[in-house]
This record gives sequence, structure tokens and C-alpha cells, in this order.
Amino acid sequence: MDELTVEDGATGAPLLALSGDRLAAALGGVPSSGADGLAIAPGARTIVYLDVPLSGSGIPASLAHKVAVTSKDGAAVIDAGRIEVDTRPLPILSPPLRGGPWVAVYAPEMERGHRRVVYATAGQATIPGRFAIDWMKADAQGRLDRSDSKTLADSLGYGAEVLAVADAVVAATRDEFTEPLLRADLPRVSIGDATGNFVALDLGNGRFAFYEHLQPGLLVKPGDRVKRGQVIARLGLTGQGTSPHLHFHVASRPSPLAAEGLPFLIEGAEIIGRYASITDLGSGPWQPAGPVPGPSMPEANSVVRFPD
Repeated sequence: MDELTVEDGATGAPLLALSGDRLAAALGGVPSSGADGLAIAPGARTIVYLDVPLSGSGIPASLAHKVAVTSKDGAAVIDAGRIEVDTRPLPILSPPLRGGPWVAVYAPEMERGHRRVVYATAGQATIPGRFAIDWMKADAQGRLDRSDSKTLADSLGYGAEVLAVADAVVAATRDEFTEPLLRADLPRVSIGDATGNFVALDLGNGRFAFYEHLQPGLLVKPGDRVKRGQVIARLGLTGQGTSPHLHFHVASRPSPLAAEGLPFLIEGAEIIGRYASITDLGSGPWQPAGPVPGPSMPEANSVVRFPD
């Protein structure tokens, strides 16, 4: 594969072109073959993870993809299909937590980050955590734990009240996992149990808010109506994880795995800083950052403060 381009499906205007190292960095899924990382064996598949920046010209109704390849038969450009763009207004949600500072932990480029974890269920591949954020609490020095980080309760965020992000109906819950005292004693779980205890809220319009890895003893059950800002659970560490955090995402169905992740905006989040890399998390103070006006999707590894 030599180059991948993305165009406005209606006008043909170029929106993104990837080749060389930039294209190799965007590849994931089934490994490619070849020394340069861009050669795909006959019959093999790979996934290209794309972020298409837009500026000034509005949102296109559709995207067209083209792939330039070189094979034993020579060079060719393949029409790789079109996709309709969901142009619905993004839901504006209230914060899922209080106070802070909270770090919005995610890294789109990570091979095993939420953005690049594909699940195949009922014959369909989805990325439920496409826009997921792991919220972790820090102190003024950037520390995530009070002392030796061996116990769950040592985490600064452990036990924090988890809040409904909108007036909604509880669509699904799971509340059967217990928590050990020590992080090292957290049991290994299957993919189907990776969420641990969770709550899913029906936001309407085909959108569902997911809260995962919650402490046992949820405060809501399916069918309950909740109000924006209502306490529904407490932050914990159940399921798959290494330290207490709140996993939050919005998806297309009330299923932890068989759903596609959807974008959203959060209002009332004051941006106060940012870590240059996810690897810097917990190693020292963050870099100061200016406020972002209006509702926003916090940038990767940004530090925010929510209203108390």
C-alpha cells in the first residue's frame, strides 16, 4: 500500500493523504507483512485508523476513500468505498464527576488504546470505546495515589461519586463483581467481563452513556429515571484494569461490546493543563493550558476541573 487518501464524497476535495511513516503509524488490526510495514499479503487484511481534520468548509455529507497500491501487475488506484457522515448535533453532557483535577486519559495512537480495540460480535466488528475517556484524579503535583499505590483505596479517585450526565433512563446495569483490597489481587477476567460493574444510560436519539469499572453496590437499576447530576455509583476497579478510574463513553446500543462508539461534548469542564504524553501521567506536574470556551471533547491527556 503506497498511499491512502480521503476526499469529500460530493466534491472530491482532498481532506487527508497518508503515505510512508504516517500511513504505517495509522495501520493496526491484522499485522501487515513486509519490511516497511505497508505490504499486505494476498488474502490478508489490515485496519487503517483515520483522524480527518476539517477546517472552515463545514462537515461533508460523505467521505470517499482511495488506496494507491503497487503489485506484481503494476501500480493502481483502488476505490475503497464511501461512508455517510453522521451530521446529527453532538449531545452536550454534564460532567460525570465532581471537582478535580481529573485527567482525561486516552491516546488515539496507542495500539491497545480504546480507539484501536475492535470487538467482533454477532458477525459485526465494532469499536465501542472509539471516543472513550478514562478519568483519573490527580493532585497538584500530578500524583495519582496517596502513598505506595498497592491498595485500591490509595488511588485519589477511588470512591468518588459518579454522576448522571443527563436526564435519562437506566438502560442496563451489571453489579456482580467484588473488589479486592490490593490491586495485585484483582482477578483476570474474560473480554465479556472487562467492563466490571457498569451502568448504561439511555440518552435518547440512539445514544447510550456507559460508566464502567464501578464499585459494587450501584445506586440505580434498569428502568430507573435519573436526573442530570444525580449520584448513580462510585468510582472503583472491577473488571479489567490496573488502577481505579472511571471509564466513560457514549455508544450506539446498550451493549458494552456490540455497539459503535459515538462522539459527545462535555460542558462545565475547565481545562487547566495537559500532559504531553500518556507516559508522563503520574510522573510529575502537568503543563499549564488555557481554558477552552464552551462545551468540548477534552483533548487526550488534558487536565480538567469540574464544578463541585
